[in-house]
Amino acid sequence: MSKIGFIGLGIMGKPMAEHLLAAGHELHVLKSSRQSAALIAKGAKPCDDAKALAAAAEIIITMVPDTPDVETVLFGDSGVAAGLAPGKIVVDMSSISPIETKAFAKRINDLGCDYLDAPVSGGEVGAKAASLTIMVGGPEKTFETVRPIFEKMGRNITLVGGNGDGQTTKVANQIIVALTIEAVGEALVFASKAGADPARVRAALMGGFANSRVLEVHGERMIARNVTPGFRIELHQKDLNLALSGARALGVSLPNTATCQELFNAASAAGGAAWDHSGMVRVLERLANHEIGAV
Repeated sequence: MSKIGFIGLGIMGKPMAEHLLAAGHELHVLKSSRQSAALIAKGAKPCDDAKALAAAAEIIITMVPDTPDVETVLFGDSGVAAGLAPGKIVVDMSSISPIETKAFAKRINDLGCDYLDAPVSGGEVGAKAASLTIMVGGPEKTFETVRPIFEKMGRNITLVGGNGDGQTTKVANQIIVALTIEAVGEALVFASKAGADPARVRAALMGGFANSRVLEVHGERMIARNVTPGFRIELHQKDLNLALSGARALGVSLPNTATCQELFNAASAAGGAAWDHSGMVRVLERLANHEIGAV
């Protein structure tokens, strides 16, 4: 069993850490985290700060919201880097900038440690079920060392390439998810306004070529008008910002990604920054002057 430090016990991070603890790994967490008490009660070891956590662990996992958060956790005062010793492994499972990821990896490598970027997809449901998709960038030898730990949190685990490639894959994933949410929302608004039962329409579509995980999970959320977050709109906005800024740097046009970002922006302006990202449908409903399921 490994000594693992886990930083970032949010909607997804907490169940991910719980799986590692249940598997028998020695888990170290920050005692300042609001969610740490439940894990400490189950046997996790409390640490005063990220430096102490890194000193105690062999593998340090971060799962925080954005690029600046990762930088602070790793390189801030009493951060992870200050507690590292040669041979340790840092695994960032956040969704952040591929460009900054490469810079972070170099700084960790310069300390004699290995770095993997391993963002995930699957949301709160996947985190709780240990069925996450994990997209990994970094050295193959390090990936194989950490793979048994990934297998406690996910099912579809792929080494994509070098550092930064995992994050690039996650950005691509978020483009597809956003556009699919928009497509499902449009379809259900159209069907409902035409007078069809959206729940029956969804059930029919799930048996055909239009089926998707988004139609299955988020289509149900849209019909139930449930915006309790599994993945917040503000986080998806952050991911699409990465996509659009990367596209500008690469000279690539992402017109439908830009449209989805504007719909997320409208949802956020209406007070929905903390809604589940399926809440994009509420903007489509306003444009149609019709709520799904309304008579």
